[in-house]
Amino acid sequence: MNAPAPRKIAAATLAGTTLEWYDFFLYGTASALIFNKQFFPSLSPTVGTLAAFSTFAVGFIARPLGGLVFGHFGDRIGRKSTLVVSLMLMGVGSTLIGLIPNYQAIGIWAPILLVAMRIVQGIGLGGEGAGATLMSMEHAPAGQRNRYAGFPQMGTPAGLVLANLLFLGSSAVMPASAFAAWGWRIPFLLSFVLVAIGLMIRLRITESPSFTRAAQDDKVVRFPLGAAFKVGFGRLALTLLVGVANSAVAYVFMVFTLSYGTQSLHYDRQFLILSVTGSAVLWFATIPLWTRIADRHGRRHMFVAGSAALLLWCLAFFPLLNTGNTGLAMLALAGMGLVVPITHCVQGAIIADTFPVNVRFSGMSLLLQGGAILGGGLAPMIATAVLNATGSTTGITWYLAAICGVSMVSAMALFRLVPSDATESTMDGQRGGGAVPLSVNTGPTGRDDH
Repeated sequence: MNAPAPRKIAAATLAGTTLEWYDFFLYGTASALIFNKQFFPSLSPTVGTLAAFSTFAVGFIARPLGGLVFGHFGDRIGRKSTLVVSLMLMGVGSTLIGLIPNYQAIGIWAPILLVAMRIVQGIGLGGEGAGATLMSMEHAPAGQRNRYAGFPQMGTPAGLVLANLLFLGSSAVMPASAFAAWGWRIPFLLSFVLVAIGLMIRLRITESPSFTRAAQDDKVVRFPLGAAFKVGFGRLALTLLVGVANSAVAYVFMVFTLSYGTQSLHYDRQFLILSVTGSAVLWFATIPLWTRIADRHGRRHMFVAGSAALLLWCLAFFPLLNTGNTGLAMLALAGMGLVVPITHCVQGAIIADTFPVNVRFSGMSLLLQGGAILGGGLAPMIATAVLNATGSTTGITWYLAAICGVSMVSAMALFRLVPSDATESTMDGQRGGGAVPLSVNTGPTGRDDH
């Protein structure tokens, strides 16, 4: 039986990550609009929203645990089996969220169970983020590593679109009171069906050829995470900070905007959900363009320029949103959909190429999930707290601008630390256990494709 073509592998990783992010973002939308009343009814609207966002952040805190566990076994026994288990965990966690009684029914056990299932979600996604990127990238043809590493990244906006459309569709077919009482559960319960479909697709893919070669060459290590630290603290710290801004900005515009826009600016909920969804469509559609540019011309200048664009749009985002004008609000969100993918599409490849293949899953998971906590996990809570303390979004704007500046400077320092002409002398399957440079292949133009 012939192995699936690289494009089929990439499509399978995209399908799986879409379903994982669907479940994760569905929780984010519900935490912004529903969970404060269903699970924290005794609190004020602001404090209830903060409590709901804190349960949202719990998923990010659990992600490194999932990343470490799945990363260890992904480097020890292979990428494929870990990706199957991670998808199953996410499906179980999301389905059970749809079955949890609210606070009025079981009291304090309602938010406790909600947090427990959010932890399960976080563990599942912690294994997915690095694994899917590696599975696709390590099947990539020569000179197309950025493009193939970008396929799983497309699952992030695709999952957001799917979650928002099903959430919006469910709310549109019933009275608002019925949706708030029980209708919000429908998209969570649908996770069971969607994940079952995803598992059928994922079970048909083949193991990463890079991992297979490493196993055949007896280069699998007993404790891959410990070996990953041989890269060096300086490079690890810089690589971690590179991805923080994208995560923080994305979660402010995808999650915080929904609560802020409806409660403080009184935008229509359906309008905001549709606007965020449209922005996610732009995000999804432009990733192939940016990854192709990265493969042809190198990703370094593109990443730094994208970081600058992200910073500048953060300065404009809330002033446009705060006008109360629906057209300018759509422009603010659409702009995010255009600038976020410039850095998002290649950050997975940047992190992956920090490590040799035999410790790559563990090392990438550590940095990817650590950056997610520092960026996206805390961002909605910080934004809500700043707004509550100051009554203004000015502090949020400067918080986002500062974190964008940190990521941009970190990227510039990282790229100086690893020379652009650094290349590997061998392919993945022949790598040793030490750190590898960011540049590993040369594309058809002869340029560094990373």
